[in-house]
Amino acid sequence: MLNSFVKLTFLATHSMNSAIHQRASDKAFAKIEMLGFQTLRDKYNLKLDDYGGDISLDQFMLIVEGNKTELKVWQYIAELIEKSNKTQ
Repeated sequence: MLNSFVKLTFLATHSMNSAIHQRASDKAFAKIEMLGFQTLRDKYNLKLDDYGGDISLDQFMLIVEGNKTELKVWQYIAELIEKSNKTQ
């Protein structure tokens, strides 16, 4: 009886961990996609000299570089998630 309980607990835990892992992967790739769109939008706005509201070109460039860095960070996170998937 205890052995069956241990097996069921293991299966439930494994299933939950697998679902969380999949959600983390989905979230990372969705974030990468959105940041990809944002960097394209930044390039387009820069080309049009349209950096919005009351900010200077220097301030806009800080935002652009921040978006590029954020994209690299999420790509790294996605890579780590995928590598951990291979080891599970």
